[in-house]
Amino acid sequence: MMKSHLIFIGAPGSGKGTQAGKFVADKSFKHISTGDLLRAEIAKQSALGLEVKKVMDEGKLVSDDLVIRLLQANVDLAAHQYIFDGYPRNLSQAQTLDKEVLKGSPSIGVYFEIDVARLVERLTNRRTCGNCGAIYNLISKKPKITGTCDQCGGTDLKQRADDKEDVIKNRLQVFQDTVSPVLKYYQDLGRLIKVDAEQSPDAIFNLISSKV
Repeated sequence: MMKSHLIFIGAPGSGKGTQAGKFVADKSFKHISTGDLLRAEIAKQSALGLEVKKVMDEGKLVSDDLVIRLLQANVDLAAHQYIFDGYPRNLSQAQTLDKEVLKGSPSIGVYFEIDVARLVERLTNRRTCGNCGAIYNLISKKPKITGTCDQCGGTDLKQRADDKEDVIKNRLQVFQDTVSPVLKYYQDLGRLIKVDAEQSPDAIFNLISSKV
């Protein structure tokens, strides 16, 4: 039986990144982030990378067509299992990913369900060390010494600009407006699992692992 690729779907802060890290470390998945791919292709100065750089330098959004070509150039479905994180973002992208990239390879959409109020609370209390990048939460994962990073001892624990409450609520609204058709698409194809994103990371990992 062919192993399934995973398509992580969830609002910002729902825990997709944590699970992607666990699947890369424990299951040897490859983590596909279109943002990382764009930067890597530009750094390689490939023909595609130069095309992408020109679009971005002009302040334009990278088209779906360019993203698909980027995925096609960087994905070897026969050699690896992949996690697609943050893509697709809408129904059209989901359909194109199936048709132009996956081309019949099995995949499962994984939806990280979480209460919006809880998500706002989680994100507004997130802090990042300005020195080493370690992430804390003032409710669920406090540093041992208030205001001091456990890992490097730095005292520059910052709130990201996009973790302010009004910004978060706007991001969540945009997400909710576009995610329903994507979920229905995978649900209708029998390729959707939903996980309670408020469970422990290990519980979520075990649940997803049992499906792939």
